[in-house]
Amino acid sequence: MAFTDKIYVKNHRQLASQLETNIPKGAFAGATLDMLFTGDGLSKLDSTTQDRILDFAEDFLDCDCQANPYCGCPEEKFMRYVLELRAEGLGPQAIVDVMTDDYMVYAYTGDVLSFLDDSVRNLEAVETLADVEGDEEMSDRARRAKRELSG
Repeated sequence: MAFTDKIYVKNHRQLASQLETNIPKGAFAGATLDMLFTGDGLSKLDSTTQDRILDFAEDFLDCDCQANPYCGCPEEKFMRYVLELRAEGLGPQAIVDVMTDDYMVYAYTGDVLSFLDDSVRNLEAVETLADVEGDEEMSDRARRAKRELSG
């Protein structure tokens, strides 16, 4: 299961009530994106919720792909956002708090921790492969990125 499959809409029931329909809890589920990012769905929401959803759309759904928002770019941008928060020194719980404040989405702290751990392990693999291939620049980049994520 991908990390972004574990990102949920905060106040899911309240949003479903305002939209007068059922929507999945997953923030990146196709039906959620369809309901929240069409003009009809957005206009039914209170202004604070609209602002957060528009921020989410601007930051993660803005790409030129023909299949947008189903192209994978939103998920990739969101994962980059989480990694950048970690590089700023935030721990898993603080990352959850920030994503909730910024976009009205949340994840379980353990899922964030697992994602960060997997990211470090992937960087270790990149570093090792780069060393084997003699690509010193890539090895150094992976090592620096790993240090940023490890704290």
